[in-house]
Amino acid sequence: MIKASHISKIYRNDLIETTALSDISFEIKKGEFVAIMGPSGSGKSTLMHILGALDTPTSGSYILDGEEVSKLSDDKLAEIRNRKIGFIFQAFNLLPRTTALKNVCLPMIYGGIPEKERLEKGKKYLEMVGLGDRLNHTSNQLSGGQQQRVAIARGLVMNPAILLADEPTGNIASSQAAEIMEIFRKLNKKEGHTIVMITHESDIAKYAKRIIYLKDGKIW
Repeated sequence: MIKASHISKIYRNDLIETTALSDISFEIKKGEFVAIMGPSGSGKSTLMHILGALDTPTSGSYILDGEEVSKLSDDKLAEIRNRKIGFIFQAFNLLPRTTALKNVCLPMIYGGIPEKERLEKGKKYLEMVGLGDRLNHTSNQLSGGQQQRVAIARGLVMNPAILLADEPTGNIASSQAAEIMEIFRKLNKKEGHTIVMITHESDIAKYAKRIIYLKDGKIW
């Protein structure tokens, strides 16, 4: 599903070069649940941006679901993000005065899916994450854990090749964090979703089946 080969990322500012990633290679198979772990400054965020087609590496190759992503134009990267990647962010990134159902339907609007199908799929995925009774609640009427469930449902509606979660429990209480991680575990084990999770918390990373450790821009 994912093949990263000799990926490096160098940021250049005037005469200063900063190496964020240095010659990283790894593979993630379809149906895996992998955590990418490391301290602040280890390169996690840079790697997340590359895996999420939000940025391209300075050198190396990134293949996602059989497609070479590392050399694509911005327009093509946007297409990849909508078709193949479901994003779940620490900050939820929901529209605050919009219902849970409409928030979940947004990616399908961009994907050109008809309204009836959008509503059916949106309801299905909200029910899957335990929010079937909150379809018409706005985001600011929901708890942090419930908002993250909405974000998970939104990440799933386009049936992405991978679900990419960036510090998914960073903004919610520890009791709700366990519930969110159980949802991820269920999505992986029962539904077969490929999940890549960025985290700095060892108790969250343990929910994954495999952990990739980053330090100083390298895999350890």
